[in-house]
Amino acid sequence: MSRRGWILFAAMCVIWGIPYLLIKVAVREIGPAELVFVRTALGAALLLPIALARKEVRASLRPWLPLIAYTVVEIGLPWLLLSDAERHVDSSFTGLVIAGVPLVAALVARATNRDERLTPGRAGGLLAGFAGVALLLGFHIDTGGVVPMAELVGVVICYATGPLIIERWLSDVPRYGVAAVSLAAGALMFAPFAAPDLPDLARTVTLQPALAVLALSVICTALAFVLFFALIAEVGGVRATVITFVNPAVAVVLGAAVLGEQVTLLTGVAFALILTGSVLATRREPSRPVAAGGG
Repeated sequence: MSRRGWILFAAMCVIWGIPYLLIKVAVREIGPAELVFVRTALGAALLLPIALARKEVRASLRPWLPLIAYTVVEIGLPWLLLSDAERHVDSSFTGLVIAGVPLVAALVARATNRDERLTPGRAGGLLAGFAGVALLLGFHIDTGGVVPMAELVGVVICYATGPLIIERWLSDVPRYGVAAVSLAAGALMFAPFAAPDLPDLARTVTLQPALAVLALSVICTALAFVLFFALIAEVGGVRATVITFVNPAVAVVLGAAVLGEQVTLLTGVAFALILTGSVLATRREPSRPVAAGGG
């Protein structure tokens, strides 16, 4: 890759590795619905002018039904579940579980595309990866509870399904248009639930959660989309999705360094299994993208 490509790649590895830390800080004082509303509203406010300037909004609205489905599956539902789960579990643990997205994406691709062959290498990768996820969930279920574990599994399924909607029904729709309009649609979906509590929240929220929401909205949402599209243009979609395998490590390091979260030998073993399994399960010809699953 070019020097610019490496810079964009490194930036995306960090930017989509820190949402779990920021969410953990934000949900100390901000409810999940309010957090998702602010994140989508600010993200849309920053991206819509770009999409309008590029004349991509109208083209994005034409396939309105797939766009709504994408908004629910890739933004609304997973961000809500993620925010609620992180009220009970560590951010580093969350990042490791989300690392299982490529595994589920491989299964979804196999189920929806007959041309996808389940080779022995891929099958072994799936077994290893899911063993790592099961190891994490099994050892944390007593401390986190069943509901947060189920929510994280739901996030993984959503993140693995969202790219399928893009590939099948929105592949010809301009990228900035899809990102901006889906964020705006997400904000509209959560407005009825979040708006009544926003005045009280604005008076009571302290500095750290407020800054976490701002960073989550501006850096991890709006800026992340801009940089990710630039990375795809620079190095191609397949190479760009390799960030999927680096984000969890960033989440673990930040969780331990900033929040003092415990990193055990079990964590390392589980991450090695998930990473190895994801690489093996998603090895394929360059034409198919791997789900990125950005927090």
